[in-house]
Amino acid sequence: MSVVWLVDDDAAILRGLERLLNAEGFVTRCFQDAATFLDAHDPALAGCAVIDLGLRESSGLALQDRLAKDGGGRPVIFLTGQSSIPTAVQAMRAGAVDYLTKPVEADTLLAAIRSALELDHARRRQLSAERDVRALLASLTPRESEVLQEIVSGRLNKQIAHRLGAAEKTIKVHRGRVMQKMGVRSVAELVTLMSRLQDARSA
Repeated sequence: MSVVWLVDDDAAILRGLERLLNAEGFVTRCFQDAATFLDAHDPALAGCAVIDLGLRESSGLALQDRLAKDGGGRPVIFLTGQSSIPTAVQAMRAGAVDYLTKPVEADTLLAAIRSALELDHARRRQLSAERDVRALLASLTPRESEVLQEIVSGRLNKQIAHRLGAAEKTIKVHRGRVMQKMGVRSVAELVTLMSRLQDARSA
């Protein structure tokens, strides 16, 4: 289930957004202030947030920053009654999916929400894949981990044996176990798998 979190201190606007999205089949949760939203917000739930930029007690940008620090990576769409190019640039640089001026066209908002949900789903799939790879790595013995690094570096069994002070036959055994535990059939697959994990860590 994906949830569209709506945060706007104007009750009338909040009700209008809720009716529109519910009519389109979206599951919504509505809040009139940042504090109440943060108390209820669950980063584990898939979805996105539609936030009023001009919240009275806490600005939308401050709320976006808090969500980022919480580590949830929640996609954010901003709604604002007073468009400002510097503010829009700041919001987008901080990772906002879109920045829309009130009154927003229904089709425009719906398209932005669908895009945000797709981004969230893609991010969650990536995180799940990363967790799977880390679990596989955790299943390796210390020696197998060493052999894996040597394989990824492009070294042959004979070279690995020399570097690790082991018999080539022993390295072949470790190599086979590494490939089996990591669920790959070729060195190319193993390199690709480790490269993706490294890219994710660097992101």
